[in-house]
Amino acid sequence: MFLAHTANSRRWALVTGAAVTAGALLTGCSGGGTSSSSASGSTDTINYALPANFTPNWILPVGTAAHLNTNNSSISQSLWEPLIAYDGSTGKVGWNKDNSLATAAEFAKDSKSVTITLGDRHWSDGKQITSRDVEFWFNLVKANKADWASYSPGKAPDNWTSLKVVDDTHFTITFDQAYNQQWMLANELSMIRPMPQHVWDKTSDSGSVSDLDRTTPDAKKVWAYLNDAAKKISGYATDPLWKTVSGPYTIKSFSTAGKVQLSANAKYDGGGKANIKTVNLLPFTTTDAEENALRAGTVDYGYINATNLSQESSFTAKGYTVKPWSGWAITYMPYNFNNPAMGAVFKQLYARQAIQMSVDQTTLSKVVFNGTAVSTYGPIPQGQSSSFVSSEQRNNPYPFSTAKAKQLLTGHGWTEQNGTMVCTTPGTGDNQCGAGVDKGTKFRMQVLSQSGSTVTDNMMSALQSSFAKTGIDFTIKTAPVNSVLSQAGQCKADQAGCKWQLSFFGTAGSWYFPAYPSGDSLFATGGGSNFGSYSNSAVDKLVTQTTTSSSDEAVQKYSAALAKDLPVVWLPEPDYQVSVVKKGLGGFAQDSLANFHPAMWKWTTK
Repeated sequence: MFLAHTANSRRWALVTGAAVTAGALLTGCSGGGTSSSSASGSTDTINYALPANFTPNWILPVGTAAHLNTNNSSISQSLWEPLIAYDGSTGKVGWNKDNSLATAAEFAKDSKSVTITLGDRHWSDGKQITSRDVEFWFNLVKANKADWASYSPGKAPDNWTSLKVVDDTHFTITFDQAYNQQWMLANELSMIRPMPQHVWDKTSDSGSVSDLDRTTPDAKKVWAYLNDAAKKISGYATDPLWKTVSGPYTIKSFSTAGKVQLSANAKYDGGGKANIKTVNLLPFTTTDAEENALRAGTVDYGYINATNLSQESSFTAKGYTVKPWSGWAITYMPYNFNNPAMGAVFKQLYARQAIQMSVDQTTLSKVVFNGTAVSTYGPIPQGQSSSFVSSEQRNNPYPFSTAKAKQLLTGHGWTEQNGTMVCTTPGTGDNQCGAGVDKGTKFRMQVLSQSGSTVTDNMMSALQSSFAKTGIDFTIKTAPVNSVLSQAGQCKADQAGCKWQLSFFGTAGSWYFPAYPSGDSLFATGGGSNFGSYSNSAVDKLVTQTTTSSSDEAVQKYSAALAKDLPVVWLPEPDYQVSVVKKGLGGFAQDSLANFHPAMWKWTTK
């Protein structure tokens, strides 16, 4: 993650997440199939390839923890536009009013409420989009917040004390206190996804639409009905539920294998009308399969591994341009602090320090990513300059040194035996292993990692070698990203699903932030995308300060604290992808928040 915002655009570009994947061009085990043997060849069509093994699997514009890859969000936003589309689609992160349902957001002088104005917009069935559609979303999320991937205790919807409908095009949201307006707009109000109440407000396919969601029990039934329907991927293109949209596209086809076809919404009346009638989103199981499709000319917009940048001329000779896509993101491996075997070890700061000191980010960035990644030492993106990064994070508090990492472990009761550190002095003293770490515990940890990516495989192998020098046994298990996400969630030690120790969502699986990089979803206790159940009360207070203070100092203090406390294993942040784009395709900027925006794409020449 994201993973992702996710539902709130804090996601794994997984977003999640940033990770995306859609329909495929190639037949057989390496991809999917299309009816075309060459690129679209038409100004009405585009073939867009998405990173390997990130199959689209969710359409409902509210996300759950198992559906955090960015392509889900991008597809959903093409169908149901956000209230406030906050993105970098024009080259600069900000409010994209062309693809938003709101036209204005006026904060009260005391910053304790906001009044929002809706534009004169309509659903594809002709019904007006009104404040009631916003209230419908609000009531559903309020009653089902624990199941909403974007939920963090104390944040939306907890801090939204009321939503008052003024009239069809105006409503007011009141907060429980004054908030940083920049954070509230970019990080919370941007999560709101008006949904067609007159179509979706029911509890069964045969049920009639009413105002069932106004009470909590009924809102739970409506939520269950919509989520059950969203699990039926094969019905996305045919179920009447998904036909009423507000965005520039509708679903023409959506296969369980991952191929998605979008068709321009002829009834769209917003400012971001689609320029290209048909968009084919194409899935691949490996990056090699996708590159073969590029070389064959069957993809209009694809990507190559950073390791293949030296072959740029072979793509330009075929009529492509190569454009690195940088992101506002961080990359890391979450610990599972509740894992019954290694959770107690992970809870020891010295152990996390030893792990972090065994990660050679500089060499990984240079060798594995061919210079298209930047080292990251804390919770704020470092690939783009900003006033949010603390000096502590920027200067790397734990420089790479396996020798010092080993000394750190031996100084805390560990002894190397047959190449692996073993706790030989248990206890909570200065030179002991720490609370909960039993005598004889071996420093063995396993990562569940993305499959299908040579770059990811290379990085995992490099980490394995580096950890071995410290005396840490590191094993690698791989699976498709959606499987990694579903297996690596919050859990308690006695639960069957708590066996995972570390997870990695892939080198395209970074966490993409909204414009304001607060960590309420990621690192606050109980945060919706706090996969490993990290908890630190002092950090919780700092997270709260980032959302209420308008000063950058609050974010810098948060940056410094997590750079030191290591809630996860920080890893190099790669470019979202190195894009390979057919010459003549333009009209867009590659969004640093990791969404793709098909309505902006246009053929200038073909």
